[in-house]
Amino acid sequence: MKAQSSSNLIQDTQVAAAMMNPLRIRILEHLREPNSAAGLARILDMPRQQLNYHLRELEKNELVELVEERRKGNMTERVVRATSKSYMVVLNTAKINPEEVQDKFSAAYLLSAATQLIQEVAILQTGAQKAKKKLPTFTLQTAVKFTSPEQLHAFTEELAKAVAKLAVKYQNEEDPNGRSYQFHIFSHPTLKKQTHEKR
Repeated sequence: MKAQSSSNLIQDTQVAAAMMNPLRIRILEHLREPNSAAGLARILDMPRQQLNYHLRELEKNELVELVEERRKGNMTERVVRATSKSYMVVLNTAKINPEEVQDKFSAAYLLSAATQLIQEVAILQTGAQKAKKKLPTFTLQTAVKFTSPEQLHAFTEELAKAVAKLAVKYQNEEDPNGRSYQFHIFSHPTLKKQTHEKR
């Protein structure tokens, strides 16, 4: 039995439509571990025939996969599970290119750049998994509290200069075996947590 992937990026509108149903999302949540239609029908308290319809749609769109088949008397019981532990839906239907957004300080630019980042990393991750290799990535996250917009501006200016200096220092155009890496730096106001989330 192949290993279950930790996450799956959904970019196809048909696949997204197949899963964006409250009941099907519940089914996927309960299928993080393998189960049969009969077992799942008892958990969700719904008719097996109705459940089988949704399972067929999920399996057709590769959101659910067959784990094994068990013989039970004169019947064969299919045991299935979700193909991934979690799913992320990213649909860039407008095909927005970050370079087409004029204001690089706008939320529209950040969102289009972040969407492109997610899509490209998902493609690279799929290729790495097929090749049974690890995808080398780096993530740095931190929070900085500023007392004024001027401080924020000064920080971003200094950060941009530091990154530009490092890029010049390590850039090597001469090595034919070298591999180019894309670095993204995003910033946005910290989302305030609700009182119940702080506990």
